[in-house]
Amino acid sequence: QVQLVESGGGLVRPGGSLRLSCVASGSTHNFVSMGWHRQIPGQSRELVAGISGNGATNYLSSVKDRFTISRDNTKNALYLQMNSLKPEDTAVYYCCLVGTDLRAYWGQGTQVTVSS
Repeated sequence: QVQLVESGGGLVRPGGSLRLSCVASGSTHNFVSMGWHRQIPGQSRELVAGISGNGATNYLSSVKDRFTISRDNTKNALYLQMNSLKPEDTAVYYCCLVGTDLRAYWGQGTQVTVSS
């Protein structure tokens, strides 16, 4: 079983930065991928950034060059550095881990609000 706990969300002005953290516990030794997804009320959840077991990364086109996903295996942690934030980045952000059994585990989500 895997548990994921996100933190780091909050209110920030346009152009500002936030760093999201996700700490994983449980059976995290092997995984297919980890990623950050976001969901705006009334819309479907979308993948913002992902990182595979071999370190390859991929990004939603609208956040590329502004967001950076990284992983610290020693701390079982996943991060999302978000720079140059825009109001359209406002959403609940979720951490996700896909295990070798292809089961997806989700955190509880953290709210990010970009507003002046």
